[in-house]
Amino acid sequence: MGARQKFIFLRSCVLSGIALLASISVSANTDTPVHTMLGDAPSVPKNIVIMIGDGMGPAYTSAYRYFKDNPDTQEIEQTVFDRLLVGTSSTYPARVSGYVTDSAASATALATGVKSYNGAISVDVNKQPIETIMEKAKARGLATGVAVTSQINHATPAAFLSHNESRRNYDELAISYLSTDADVMLGGGQRYFPASLIEKFEAKGYQYLADFSQLDSVNQGKVIGLFADVQLPWAIDDKESNKLSKMTAKALELLSQNEKGFVLLVEGSLIDWAGHNNDIATAMGEMEEFANAIEVVEQFIRQNNDTLMVVTADHNTGGLSIGANDEYKWDTSILRGIKASPDFIANDALKDGDWLARVTLSLGFVPNEQDVIQLSTARMQGKEVMTTAIKLLIDRHSNTGWTTGGHTGVDVQVFATGPASSLFSGYQDNTDIAAKLISLLPKQKH
Repeated sequence: MGARQKFIFLRSCVLSGIALLASISVSANTDTPVHTMLGDAPSVPKNIVIMIGDGMGPAYTSAYRYFKDNPDTQEIEQTVFDRLLVGTSSTYPARVSGYVTDSAASATALATGVKSYNGAISVDVNKQPIETIMEKAKARGLATGVAVTSQINHATPAAFLSHNESRRNYDELAISYLSTDADVMLGGGQRYFPASLIEKFEAKGYQYLADFSQLDSVNQGKVIGLFADVQLPWAIDDKESNKLSKMTAKALELLSQNEKGFVLLVEGSLIDWAGHNNDIATAMGEMEEFANAIEVVEQFIRQNNDTLMVVTADHNTGGLSIGANDEYKWDTSILRGIKASPDFIANDALKDGDWLARVTLSLGFVPNEQDVIQLSTARMQGKEVMTTAIKLLIDRHSNTGWTTGGHTGVDVQVFATGPASSLFSGYQDNTDIAAKLISLLPKQKH
């Protein structure tokens, strides 16, 4: 038996063991849920929360630790990521796409356990649909939902809910959501859901929310909430709203009303978008809100010990470097003082009046003479150039580095807590994460 065959054999044995664990019942009584009990907590979850920090490679969680560190203490305090770390995961797509994945292929692997090409939305390399964990959960009577900061028909949520040969077919994906029967869909994307389509959702019993303030009023039933044209606002520009945390809490409240359990996907989508922009200030804001959402789920698990949470990233974005230019430093005091995103600061700088004073106030530090010259030159060339100049200025002062505006192929981290969380310890592939999660679903009745 060759090495590859041995690996496949051993892996099938492991997964068979997991499936066996999931099938054990407390008693022969048919009224007893299929959960084995260990102490006061079940060893197999009733509910599963999958959380994805899009683009959140290992440097992001390390950077967030230092960003949150209290400089007045000797200790560098742990974050929620440090507390929950259990393993790592490889992210490579199907061989046809090489070693560096995009969000669609990685989400397909995490949703189905099958590798596919970059751009695939839960279809295989032959463009044939693959059943997702959400579809399997629905078939078993569980509730399902997504809460994301991108449009709800973006690559990651789409791969959990639908099927398409291309992630770029946003309109097709939006229409396809009518047949997913997902109970909760929260995020952005109004652009892709015209009134005629929303009417069809409402005809199927969905409550439609177009304003975030309406979220509190929903207490039961199916809901589709679209709170922005495309993406939700950057967290750094919307600090008091905690939109991802609140969407997560509402999704948990609604889905937990299903007595059979639920599967929820939560994505910090804009960590990736900030990484593509090489925007460290905005990235730390997105990490902060994703960490807040994780803590919302942690609190839910404390009150509902039959819930498993698995957190990971789909890939790494931007090649973030904590330190640059051969200098052994990374100045988080610069980052903590920034009050708005470079997008916002650039827009504000183009307005009339004392633009430099406003930029300085938003940055939280005083640009030096060379900085002012570069900003003045950029300002004359418009918003895009000005935004780039501000990001570069922040990088110089904080000593932040980037290697790319795209993705990299490094492994990502895995974090978990709740019943069966030990299954996700150590190294695994992203398809293994899916296989383990799917094995924990209740057995389908025939």
